[in-house]
Amino acid sequence: MCWNRRYEPTVMARDEKVEAGLRAAGLQTESCNGALLHEPGAERNQAGRPFQVFTPFWGRCLACSEPSEPLPAPRRLSAPARRPASLPLAALDLEPKLDWSEGLRGAWQPGSTGAQGELRRFLREGLLTYAEGRNRPDLAGTSRLSPHLHFGEISPRQVWQAVRRFAETGCIPAAAWCRWQFLTELGWREFAHHLLFHFPHTPEQPLRESFARFPWRKHPGWLRAWQRGRTGYPLVDAGMRELWATGWMHNRVRMVAASFLVKNLLLPWQEGARWFWDTLVDADLANNTLGWQWAAGCGADAAPFFRIFNPVTQGERFDPEGGYVRRWVPELARLPAAWIHRPWEAPSVALVAAGVELGRNYPRPVVSLRLSREVALEAYRKTRRG
Repeated sequence: MCWNRRYEPTVMARDEKVEAGLRAAGLQTESCNGALLHEPGAERNQAGRPFQVFTPFWGRCLACSEPSEPLPAPRRLSAPARRPASLPLAALDLEPKLDWSEGLRGAWQPGSTGAQGELRRFLREGLLTYAEGRNRPDLAGTSRLSPHLHFGEISPRQVWQAVRRFAETGCIPAAAWCRWQFLTELGWREFAHHLLFHFPHTPEQPLRESFARFPWRKHPGWLRAWQRGRTGYPLVDAGMRELWATGWMHNRVRMVAASFLVKNLLLPWQEGARWFWDTLVDADLANNTLGWQWAAGCGADAAPFFRIFNPVTQGERFDPEGGYVRRWVPELARLPAAWIHRPWEAPSVALVAAGVELGRNYPRPVVSLRLSREVALEAYRKTRRG
């Protein structure tokens, strides 16, 4: 019996039990690392401890031998002489009673065919401009490979070697291809699994113990407004609505939406992590944990707590014409670009012309950015003082 290893704590424990049962039944077992470039427990710093900073971790990985070319798929697989007793897939009743997945079906093609198609598209249209394009939610500048990687429909080694072959065409300098920004994102994925492997408590508890006493709020109304894209801040709302409709959100907008939840609303990062876990088509325990602890400032190599993303300036910088907001927040679609990321400041004549009625067909901001920032920073100062 052969399978690819996974590294989530509960899955590792499950696989150990399955393997023990198979061997007790007289079956030979073998597992492989098909999900990562490196074993997550292999790399340690000079002191022999797990890395908690990304740059030296990824430098160590790059200094190791290059990930090998994957073996070709077998031409045929031999079926067992006798199959074990099982159930038809439909009998497992896995699909929801209400068909809420139309948006997912429209946005994704599951399987290796969809994965290879996205990879080809990205190499052709996005790789060379990735450093700039990856920050623009209004453009198709990212690979959208994260769900395919999570579900094993494409391996990181396949992606790595595809970029290598692309570099060999002369489009990327030969000395720089392995440090290309896009491959660094694969490095962050490796780092996330490295952290989860060594710190399995972090999906629920902060890596930095001082944050266990942080004065998080409990406000169900604000949480629901954030979940449904009704905060009154267009970039945040666009991202949360894209997530609900398609199961995915652009990474720049994920950072902005996460920062808004944990720093402007002071709601626990675990609430955001749970919502993303329930709604993301690429929901991955390691990546989700790293991302939310990064946003909250309580994890490894985390953003300083005083780094609070401003959804207005982020929108104006990375969605300058408002195309992303217009798509996902259609009630603001007719507002001029000058006001689309700050509709509460728009003159009444512009609001009337665009058909926007604040507080009626689009909400007013749930909190003040300035005041909420001050409250968050004071909470952080108190936490540091103990």
